[in-house]
Amino acid sequence: MDDLTPLLNGNRAWAAAMTAEDPDFFQRLINQQSPDYFWIGCSDSRVPSTQLVGMLPGDMFVHRNVANVVVHSDLNFLSVLHYAVAVLKVRHVIVCGHHGCGGVHEALANTHVGLVDNWLRHVQDVRHKHAAIIDACESLDEQLHQLCTLNVIEQVVNVCQTTVMQQAWAQGQEIAVHGLIYDLADGLLQDLALQVTRPQDLVDQYARAIAQVADSRGS
Repeated sequence: MDDLTPLLNGNRAWAAAMTAEDPDFFQRLINQQSPDYFWIGCSDSRVPSTQLVGMLPGDMFVHRNVANVVVHSDLNFLSVLHYAVAVLKVRHVIVCGHHGCGGVHEALANTHVGLVDNWLRHVQDVRHKHAAIIDACESLDEQLHQLCTLNVIEQVVNVCQTTVMQQAWAQGQEIAVHGLIYDLADGLLQDLALQVTRPQDLVDQYARAIAQVADSRGS
């Protein structure tokens, strides 16, 4: 079995380059962690959260899982969200999916992979909820494209409905939840124009985002 020498060598080269560019960089990281952003993304190795937005270590707090799913009974996620919101006081929570997501593809195709099938059940629920939009698509590629987008929208809703976010807003904390989607084909992020800054805005924001997806069919 190959060892981890390439990773360790790469780490040393990276650390040396960072120190050469900014001698105090690592000392600042030791002394504080104060990111403005909490990123909820997919575990896909092609979607590196901080790198694709040009940020450095310390700029973004990150949670990733298969298909960027937010589940209200997932204590792992809820703990990370609580730390980001209540302790780090981030100002933006971002749910970012990506087109060509393998997890979304498996959910759409109803492929049986194994244990992950239970997790992807949540994405299949999104597919069934928006069957009218998905079934109106003219190709499987378009269905996947739309389901990846719809999945982000639904996960934004799930974030907003957590007790963590509800309590933060109730206490007057200024924090917004956003939906983005990343395109592997060109490396660009698309803002889904879904930004929730208070509970009472969620219904209208959600309806507008879903309507935008429906109107974009075939484009």
